[in-house]
Amino acid sequence: MKEKHAENLIVLVLLLCCSLVLVCPGCKKAADSDTTKSKFEIDKVYQKGPLTVHVRLDKSKITIAQTVLLELEAAIGPGYELTMPKVDSVLENFGIVDWNSGADKLDEKNNIVSMNRYRLEPFLSGTFPIPAFTFEFHDANSPEGKKYELATEPIDVEVTSLLGEDRSKLVIADIEDVVEMPEKSSYWWLWGIGIAGVIAGVLSWFAYRQKRHAKLVRIFKPAHEIAYERLHALVKEDLIAAGRIKEFYERISDIIRHYIEHRFDLKAPEMTTEEFLNELRLTDMLCVSDKNSLTEFLTHCDLVKFAKHSPTPQQIQQMFDLVKNFIEQTKSDERKVDVTSAAETEQTVEIGST
Repeated sequence: MKEKHAENLIVLVLLLCCSLVLVCPGCKKAADSDTTKSKFEIDKVYQKGPLTVHVRLDKSKITIAQTVLLELEAAIGPGYELTMPKVDSVLENFGIVDWNSGADKLDEKNNIVSMNRYRLEPFLSGTFPIPAFTFEFHDANSPEGKKYELATEPIDVEVTSLLGEDRSKLVIADIEDVVEMPEKSSYWWLWGIGIAGVIAGVLSWFAYRQKRHAKLVRIFKPAHEIAYERLHALVKEDLIAAGRIKEFYERISDIIRHYIEHRFDLKAPEMTTEEFLNELRLTDMLCVSDKNSLTEFLTHCDLVKFAKHSPTPQQIQQMFDLVKNFIEQTKSDERKVDVTSAAETEQTVEIGST
């Protein structure tokens, strides 16, 4: 009797172990599915015939210095071929920082699932739409036959300003008093050694640069890409929130002057504002509205830098947007700047089409 009872107990334990083995994978799969869904704040589903599309965003509100993750997932039924949309051709208010395309896979219904992910960055602050995308599909057995389309809807993303919550309290620090520097003793023999060392260093640098120049593959970038990179770096430093408004204006003025030099071959960084505005009136490379925008911006910058003008938060944002709009309206791939090495002191410009 005891032996039979022991056998029944062993059978019961084995059944419980088997149940746990079968249940646990399902629990893990469900948990993984919930984790995937929680990554995205927005998940819109569209369906037409054999095609089902998910448009997902991880955030609907970002700052101008942040990015948003866009995921496009399409599942097409057996016997059909799908063409994913070209995201870069329809984006207007966002740039693509990075993207990846996963390998196609089959789901439990034998549908072919394609997925593309894009990391997007905004150009300006405000509310802008992620545009509608068009997915095309057709019968795989008749590629020349009728093509079908599924169009999604735009999704608004709010991009907040670079100004912080306390922007109304921002002030420009006054100029500090002049500090007299103590006189230093002169040691001519040290000057001689220093000059000799500098000459030797310069000669060595020129020899190294000449040798390195022969091996380098030159890399060129359009002027607007360089300007956008510098603007994004300026935003991330958050000078406005720190109250360093004068420095912010000096930096953004330098960015637009170098963009004009690279894009239009006008030596804007080497001119005073008055000299540049006189040169601007004579050139025919810019339209009247662009000339007026530059005049307004540079005049405003001089008021802040030299006349201790305290701009309002709205004026700061307006000037920032004016610079980005000017670059966007005048950008071109015809003139490119040599950015092969950050150590190069001279930048050569390549003229021609991409």
